[in-house]
Amino acid sequence: MTLGQFLFRYRSYTPILFIIPMLLYSRPTLATLISGAVFVAIGEFMRFWGVTYAGSETRTTGNVGASNLVTQGPFAYVRNPLYIGNIFMYFGISIMSNSLFPFLQIFSILYFTFQYHFIIIEEEGFLRDKFKDKYDEYCSEVNRFLPKFPPYDLSKQSKLKKDIPGAYSSEKRTFQAVFISMIMIILIFFLINQ
Repeated sequence: MTLGQFLFRYRSYTPILFIIPMLLYSRPTLATLISGAVFVAIGEFMRFWGVTYAGSETRTTGNVGASNLVTQGPFAYVRNPLYIGNIFMYFGISIMSNSLFPFLQIFSILYFTFQYHFIIIEEEGFLRDKFKDKYDEYCSEVNRFLPKFPPYDLSKQSKLKKDIPGAYSSEKRTFQAVFISMIMIILIFFLINQ
């Protein structure tokens, strides 16, 4: 098993190394709660928008795979909007907590960028093998991490149906995890400001 395969399979558990110190050293203020929540909202918006096209396959925890090459919606601007959304959310939660500032915030960006880098390499290998020249052309026009404007040529974009109810169903676990994390930080805020 490669590092990318390992991180892909266990990506639901890797945030624990980030969440434990975040909660232990949490010192939220009203300003950090609000500013962090903005990053969380941007990240979840990016994820949700992407999942409306990519569907529940984004929840796969076994092997890397995809039945479609998704190149529309946020994927027309950047190849990995879900992972970028995750980084925004983790960064936002670390801002909200005000834990070990600025070290935990820098760590969140580096830690999750490192993790997703290896997962993305694994996914790209799969997509290149499956979609061949179509994927290579997409990669030549759309960046891995930095959004590119204008978006990928509309005539070349995938023509998948947008599924908002399916995206909501798929994103329930993410909503729950983010909501619980935010509530815990808000409770800590009220406890230390009694």
